[in-house]
Amino acid sequence: MSAAFADVSKIKFEGPQSKNPLAFRHYNPEEKIEGKSMRDHFRFSVAYWHTFRGNGGDPFGPGTMHRPWESGTDDVANACNRARVGFEFMEKLGAPYYCFHDRDVAPEGKTLSESHKNLDAVAKVLKEEQQRTGIKLLWGTANLFSNPRYMHGAATSCNADAFAYAAAQVKKALEVTKELGGEGYTFWGGREGYQCLYNTDMKREVDHLAKFMHMAVDYAKQIGFTGQFYFEPKPKEPTKHQYDYDTAACVNFLRANGLQDHIKMNIEANHATLAGHSMHHELEYAAMQGFLGSIDANYGDLMLGWDTDQFPTDVYLTTQIMLVLLKYGGFTTGGLNFDAKVRRESFEPVDLFYAHIGGMDAFAHGLKIAAAIRADGRLKKMVEERYSSWDSGVGAEIEAGKHSFASLEKYMLEKGEITANKSGRQELFENIVNTYF
Repeated sequence: MSAAFADVSKIKFEGPQSKNPLAFRHYNPEEKIEGKSMRDHFRFSVAYWHTFRGNGGDPFGPGTMHRPWESGTDDVANACNRARVGFEFMEKLGAPYYCFHDRDVAPEGKTLSESHKNLDAVAKVLKEEQQRTGIKLLWGTANLFSNPRYMHGAATSCNADAFAYAAAQVKKALEVTKELGGEGYTFWGGREGYQCLYNTDMKREVDHLAKFMHMAVDYAKQIGFTGQFYFEPKPKEPTKHQYDYDTAACVNFLRANGLQDHIKMNIEANHATLAGHSMHHELEYAAMQGFLGSIDANYGDLMLGWDTDQFPTDVYLTTQIMLVLLKYGGFTTGGLNFDAKVRRESFEPVDLFYAHIGGMDAFAHGLKIAAAIRADGRLKKMVEERYSSWDSGVGAEIEAGKHSFASLEKYMLEKGEITANKSGRQELFENIVNTYF
């Protein structure tokens, strides 16, 4: 076993009074909330790309990260060593899952065949480390956006060869995900969109995206991959308009193309805000439509207009997320994947632990608050009272399908005016939520 983090012991739960920055204050994996352990509530996952491949580079400067295990060469040997380092980190952190893109874990070769061989070589090490540690693959995906061949997109490219190459890449990624026991596969549309409508056949591109997904679903059946497929909304990144802009757009796309029985949503907090929504909204919408699958746990700085992928430390945000998850019964597939990166200035390896510990604690704290809100029941009762006109009389009759426009016109002509509205009491709702913090 590697010893890249020799100075860090396995992270333990020490309770809210602990001052140890390398300990959990709220996340106790064995503690049960609403009959389920915290480990099972969250199914925490480490994002391979940010945690083990992020170097701190940005458009204004090169990377800053000090990663002593990196050899400086992007070859298979270094990728295999990195995988062992990654599992040392995840084992000490106590994360039960991880996620990856194919090109995160293995370098791209000069040919497609070489890329496949590279991925197979590193996957062998990943499998060995999974067996050694018990850590599992939550989901895999393919990088269909970094290579210049995908400058016009992958499944939505105007170049049929780019579509074909992407199909071959996803075929291999699905095979490796299955080999590693992956519990899902995510469609992450890095460049599936357009910059200019003058040069774009939108209908053709969207139709091609649907064909691509159907091919993936068909191939999964062919090889016996039974994991859940996910579709991740991601606005403005990097095209002017992404076809997977938000949850509503994605759900509409899936239903319009007969994919609704095969694919659920993987929703990211930072993408939600870039689409002009809250994460609370995106989760509620997906869940009420039956499409809630998995979550990328992060947040974005609202003062910045791009995907900053920061670790989630806002307990109000995590409480809102857990309120939705508890309301709809929690994860049946998927989990909480930390699609988040340490800041460029946080360049030491130990900062990776601080970041993940903070995120896991924020979610554990949010879970406890959400459970307390539900147990108290005041908010639920207030919402029920607000909608009480639908529980009897004409409201119940409308919901039961017993009315038409004509019958409702007759009802209102006889009644004359609506029953007086009641205050929405938004401020009171918000004040009550604050009492739990």
